[in-house]
Amino acid sequence: MWQQYLFLDIMKVNPCFTILLCLSLSVSLSSAQQKVKTVRQAVKGPTRFKSLNYLYEISGKGTIAGIHNREPNATPAAWTDEVNKTTGKFPGLWSGDFLFQAENIANRQKMIDEAAVQWKKGAIVNIMWHACNPALEQPCGWDKQGVLSKLSNAQWEELLTDGSKINLRWKDMMDEVAGYLQQLKDQKVEVLFRPLHEMNQGVFWWGGRPGKTGTLKLYQLTHDYLTKKKGLDNLIWVWDIQDFGTLANDAVVYNPGTDYWDVAALDIYDDKSGFSQQKYDIMVKAGSNKPIAIGECQKYPTAEILAKQPKWTFFMGWSELVFSHNTIPEINTLIHAPNVITLDQMKGW
Repeated sequence: MWQQYLFLDIMKVNPCFTILLCLSLSVSLSSAQQKVKTVRQAVKGPTRFKSLNYLYEISGKGTIAGIHNREPNATPAAWTDEVNKTTGKFPGLWSGDFLFQAENIANRQKMIDEAAVQWKKGAIVNIMWHACNPALEQPCGWDKQGVLSKLSNAQWEELLTDGSKINLRWKDMMDEVAGYLQQLKDQKVEVLFRPLHEMNQGVFWWGGRPGKTGTLKLYQLTHDYLTKKKGLDNLIWVWDIQDFGTLANDAVVYNPGTDYWDVAALDIYDDKSGFSQQKYDIMVKAGSNKPIAIGECQKYPTAEILAKQPKWTFFMGWSELVFSHNTIPEINTLIHAPNVITLDQMKGW
């Protein structure tokens, strides 16, 4: 604001100096102003997706702030609103989940409606799917009969065998979520879709199976069914692993192939090693020149870390864990940092 008054005073005294002043002010834009200019410029990228091209555009320049909105689906923007309440800014990435409990399955429509609202606001839309085990029952719980259950080797082979009972059940479950994703396609909403996340995490029924016939094969099957069979060409596929000590190897043996994903994401929950340069370097290599992101975290990175690791295109805090693992000043400092992009600085779609 002070620059405007200075400009008017000098112009009255010496109009010829106006051009020099404009040039000086242009060069001396604040870092925050530079950030806004960067993220609002025209985006021309290598894909047909506007939001994915945007990730390519900001890679190395800034990182989008995001947060997941976990249960309940009855209030699918609760944690997004909490960030705004805390910082005065909305995250640039909104995330929802199809989920697995009866009440949340019943409220999937509310989650999908919110996804459309967020897209219209100009946010990146991310959707996860904590799916029930297709060999067991749906709805299910967060237990060993549900999301945390296991499949025997024989059941796993059946799941991957076209036309088998478990395989057909998985396709039925995919049909259910495909109907909602089709609604978003009809509204021209692009979705960062992240099913079968943390592929190297053995606690989930789908995860922890390395090799060509392991978890990555189910990811490939899921991708092909939803894109080719169901025609969902509005999905931007996110391949996601977790930051275990075996990360360097996991980034290779759990990779379904670059034809199957658009964004490579790492969930960072090992707070002892944190946002190490080693993890970053592994993901930059695994990303194969595609966008990389922090898929989930409880402890936020700092702006200084993001400056040293600028290719993270977004970070997604995990709902309530953000507020139990970070102080309010820490959250505010990060969200207001010049290299962190919030919704008000995004160009819209």
